[in-house]
Amino acid sequence: MPPGSKAEGPPRLIGIAGPSCAGKTTLAQALLTQLPGPATALALDAYYRDFAGLSPEEKAGFNFDAPEALDREELVGDLRQLALGHAVEIPVYDFATHARQAATPCIEPSAFLIVEGLYALYWTDINALYQLKIFVAAPDALCLQRRLARDAADRGRSPASIRTQYLHQVRPMYQRHIHPTAHSADLLLDGGDPIEAQIDEILTYLR
Repeated sequence: MPPGSKAEGPPRLIGIAGPSCAGKTTLAQALLTQLPGPATALALDAYYRDFAGLSPEEKAGFNFDAPEALDREELVGDLRQLALGHAVEIPVYDFATHARQAATPCIEPSAFLIVEGLYALYWTDINALYQLKIFVAAPDALCLQRRLARDAADRGRSPASIRTQYLHQVRPMYQRHIHPTAHSADLLLDGGDPIEAQIDEILTYLR
């Protein structure tokens, strides 16, 4: 289905927010096959602005955990099109270079669209599009442990740099911007619980 074409009906949007490495992506991917209908996942990580023009020093000091790092206008536009049942092309972001890639894969709306990311519940105009808003919380120690493993393996970063960023950017941005969005959630889940238990809570709510 090409961008701008319309699906048979608009999807039901589900937003999943929470701190870094609470388990949002894992939950979204597991939920894809458990919902009562075809589902698609969209990660907010795709909407980071292109920072290819920054020097290595500027990239090292930039706060990528602040909401301004995301292209909110593009995100809102795409979600509105998807909520109407239209396919859209989304960006692809490379965390190793902090730049967008040339590819723009097409996302086709299905019965459910799962939107997951730090700021999935941050903007009121996006919240208005959701049929279900979920906040996944997790202990700080667990989030840091998971982030150390992820960033070392996937992004080639040193443990020292990961800890420094977590202390000075990740955790403060969570406390200032992300944690308050839990008040907008319909469901509060524990990211330390088994994924099966989290999915059961969601399916029970949807029934």
